[in-house]
Amino acid sequence: MAEEFIKLLENGIVANKQDKYRKVNLIVLPQAGDVVIAGDIHGHRRNFERIVSYANLEENPERHLILQEIIHGGPEDEKGGCLSFEVLADAVKLKIDYPDRVHFILANHDTAFINNSDVMKNGKEMNTAMRAAMQRRFGEDVQKLESAIERFLFSQPLAVRCPNRIWISHSLPSDRMVEKFDFTIFDRALKISDIVRPNSAYLLTWGRGQSSKSLRFLAQQLDIDLFVLGHQVQETGWMSNDENLVIIDSQHNHGHLLRIDLTAQYTIKKLVDSLIPIASIY
Repeated sequence: MAEEFIKLLENGIVANKQDKYRKVNLIVLPQAGDVVIAGDIHGHRRNFERIVSYANLEENPERHLILQEIIHGGPEDEKGGCLSFEVLADAVKLKIDYPDRVHFILANHDTAFINNSDVMKNGKEMNTAMRAAMQRRFGEDVQKLESAIERFLFSQPLAVRCPNRIWISHSLPSDRMVEKFDFTIFDRALKISDIVRPNSAYLLTWGRGQSSKSLRFLAQQLDIDLFVLGHQVQETGWMSNDENLVIIDSQHNHGHLLRIDLTAQYTIKKLVDSLIPIASIY
């Protein structure tokens, strides 16, 4: 069982690296079709299944799907271990089936798993919970599997650039760190040290509460107009600053996703109007 999962992850790593739209650490989407963007999933299987159903990639050959933060949350085993690695396996299968149209972006829980650093969710340290569940499931093969998961997560790109000047990433540097951010990180090989605090991939995935001033600065540096982020929990499934930012959250019953037409121009209002409640998908 572990060998099959490891092989799946190895194939997923190849698919991540060979994605035809990948430019070093960025996915640069084409000037055609549309993109469905999910927020944090955190092991919520039903929402993941509804997102995949809505995307309907088989029937929409010019559609792309962005996934982020699959692990840490959702169902538990009989001893409280986190089973989100099961949803991760299904997400990797989807990437392999549609290697140039399913795209992952690196998230903070991913960096925490790679570094085996503490990360809390609902009062539980999630790395401990997930590794314990995998130990019970896979026994003596668990270390090889953990290594494969770490390598898969590390192979993910950092962000997605849309042709209509929309930027998609898990988060952005916080206000006090924005001037320390190294924008060349998108154009060079990622190193493990980059995802360790306070280096730039860490800042990109862990930052919160960006001010309008910082967002305008980041938009200028990245040459974009609008941001779509995850990371920050939204009880209603989304929020907007009414200027240039939408945050989407897909990990609970009020979760949302976002569909963007890559051939259309967007205002922040039009972007908000494009949000879709996941509960409305069957």
